[in-house]
Amino acid sequence: MSLQEINETGVPTLGRMRRRLFGISPEEAGFARRGFGDCAPDARRRLETIGGVFLRGYHAALEEVDGGRLARRLNRTEAEYRGFAYEGAAMGLSLLDRLTPWNGVRWHAFAGGVGAQHIYMVHVGLGWAFARLRRKIVPHLRRLDSLLCWLAVDGYGFHEGYFHARRYAEGRAASRAVRGYARNAFDQGLGRSLWFSGGADVNKIASSVARFAPERRGDLWSGVGLACAYAGGADRARTETLREFAGPYRAHLAQGAAFAAKTRRRAGNPTPHTELACRVICGLSADAAAEVTDLHLTDLRDEGPTPAYERWRQRIRNSFIPEVVRA
Repeated sequence: MSLQEINETGVPTLGRMRRRLFGISPEEAGFARRGFGDCAPDARRRLETIGGVFLRGYHAALEEVDGGRLARRLNRTEAEYRGFAYEGAAMGLSLLDRLTPWNGVRWHAFAGGVGAQHIYMVHVGLGWAFARLRRKIVPHLRRLDSLLCWLAVDGYGFHEGYFHARRYAEGRAASRAVRGYARNAFDQGLGRSLWFSGGADVNKIASSVARFAPERRGDLWSGVGLACAYAGGADRARTETLREFAGPYRAHLAQGAAFAAKTRRRAGNPTPHTELACRVICGLSADAAAEVTDLHLTDLRDEGPTPAYERWRQRIRNSFIPEVVRA
């Protein structure tokens, strides 16, 4: 299916009621509503399309009470954008779980079933729901996979940067909802949001990152690399410029791009822009960059205050030290 509105025929009455109560206007994904600045028209179209697909996935999850029907609706989305539909659906299911705790199994059933192919995006979508409801997410992490749980905090950070860009992106505020290592994961998500609020304008994004405290920039650049490679919106020249702007944080940028490659390979939805970003930023094909993430998954465990997730990221970064990152 193209990116047109999903046919709502046959939506259960309960689903229609839930959408009326918890639905989000498609205008919320527009640059005008978000207050994002001017950018290249092609980048704006792509990024606004992604926001629209996310919301359609979210609304589909509110409307459908059957997992099979939900999956069929999500899978009508073009493969390139399908991960965003699953991310939105994960947000919707998690939101319903939080609001009806006596039946709070929707997200886990989705993650372990039809959403497993998009498991990384599904965790990110979970974080959106906690941010939307203004609930602390860290206490919930112990119920999740010890490695992937930090992607939910990433999703929390993206939500705050996307919907509250003036406070978190422009104002560089630190979230009071996270502490300890969760702040690092939050900043990776916040870095991803800069790709959207900055309209994939690499000059604007680099300037935004530079205004943050030095200890936050590595995680922000990681998020920028992930968004560049997964969402797209920059041609080769702009991607090369982004790589140069990253300077001492090139390995962080490459780690993010490798995460994007891994996410798309697991979902089976490769794209030319992911291939381009990985070749420019990582000096590898998208498949090879994804292999790097798999290579460093072995023998991971939490060590003191350093979670296994951060050790995974560190290993990946060490594979992309600046001396070996080249076009």
